[in-house]
Amino acid sequence: MLDTHARKYVQPSIERTAKSFLTIGLTANAVTVIAFVIGASSGLIYYAGFPILAVAVLWISGYLDAVDGTMARLTKPSPFGTVMDITFDRIVEISVILGVAFVHPDSMWALLLLSVSIIISMTIFLTVGAISEKQGMKSFYYQAGLAERTEGFILFSAMMLFADYVLWITLLFFVIELFTGFQRFFEAKRILS
Repeated sequence: MLDTHARKYVQPSIERTAKSFLTIGLTANAVTVIAFVIGASSGLIYYAGFPILAVAVLWISGYLDAVDGTMARLTKPSPFGTVMDITFDRIVEISVILGVAFVHPDSMWALLLLSVSIIISMTIFLTVGAISEKQGMKSFYYQAGLAERTEGFILFSAMMLFADYVLWITLLFFVIELFTGFQRFFEAKRILS
């Protein structure tokens, strides 16, 4: 929801960064890899006992993830870049989930439910994007929903920063993600029928 409706407020900063990176010779795919390495470290950093640093690197990777897409649109989008971007995004999420799971083993069952809801929602999102004839700003049809990347980062951050409430934040995230999956499923029925 925030990615769809609030992006216009941060897009000028993202574009300035994208143009700066292009000026110094970085490619969109290089920034995708940098964002991935930074983001994938967040779970390990959390597990090592540095929750504030883990949240910081998660958000830096998210910002760079937005920058790489803008860089691609300013130059020539690469289909493989899209594959890397989507795959690396999920690995960053897995990193956080695993980091939280190892620190809070009593919440593993809820984290497993959250993982299932992400798989369901992303399966619908990617399938609709692949078979839909609609094209958006991205290289595929982007289905908006209640939980997009920014909402996920907010909830992942809350999970890492508020250790006493990991279980409840995870269950809230699970419900929001599952709702998003249903939202996308019914939108798919409407636009693909």
